[in-house]
Amino acid sequence: MTCLFKKVGLFARHSKPQIVTSLRLLADHLAAQGIGVLIDSDSANADEAGPHQIVERSDIGKLADIAIVLGGDGTMLAVARLLAPYRVPLVGINQGRLGFMADIPLHEMLGAVDAILAGDFIPEDRILLTASVLREDAEVVSALALNDIVISRGGLGSMIEFEVFIDNQFVYSQRSDGLIISTPTGSTAYSLASGGPILHPTLQAIALVPICPQSMSNRPIAVSDSCEVEFMLTRGLDARAHFDGQSHCDLMEMDRVIVRRYRNPLRILHPAGYNYYDMLRHKLHWGERLL
Repeated sequence: MTCLFKKVGLFARHSKPQIVTSLRLLADHLAAQGIGVLIDSDSANADEAGPHQIVERSDIGKLADIAIVLGGDGTMLAVARLLAPYRVPLVGINQGRLGFMADIPLHEMLGAVDAILAGDFIPEDRILLTASVLREDAEVVSALALNDIVISRGGLGSMIEFEVFIDNQFVYSQRSDGLIISTPTGSTAYSLASGGPILHPTLQAIALVPICPQSMSNRPIAVSDSCEVEFMLTRGLDARAHFDGQSHCDLMEMDRVIVRRYRNPLRILHPAGYNYYDMLRHKLHWGERLL
């Protein structure tokens, strides 16, 4: 097999033993073809990795030509943020539930990976967001997000109040449970559950979706991904900013969250024959007869 990628980084959701077994199967399969295998140290220990090289998670982006993730969309999100600075393309083997991003079924893993490594794939570039939390004009937190940045009320249960600016122009003030700032990738996640639009993943756009707004006139809007979005918390004692639902920052009144498109896109490699609308019909059960 002619391989376009010489070194493959492998990631898995280590909490599920059956995924580690699949990881070892894939690693052995690739190594038998002379392909360099780098296994994420958070995904497998020395016994599970066998003869294959274990590499610190923070170093794989510097060494691998491509990354393959075994798990669900949550694992894909974590790895995507890690690899985005290095422009390493990503392939997802679905061992989760819905699998909007990890789109190769486990039973097709070996054949699909062989085809992709030989160049038979559909590439797709997706935007990420970078967020800076400013307190008295000093940055206290910075983070990346592939799905969304969510500012929401905390455990006290009270609505929060905030103002939104786009490119330094005032858009609205709002009282609600929060705001979702979503990429097209994230439009099928929390944004969708909150009434936001589904955006094709290649669109250069950002969606702003209110969470349970007090006024029904507050509707989702989509803006160009070249825009700078600024969120300013004007009232709220227990608000938080969440990044892909995997990390967060507690906010204080008058804190600002500045959101921009990240400089690098994430490239996902889909198997040949992949169709986004087929995937939506299957995952969202469109067109199925109601019982």
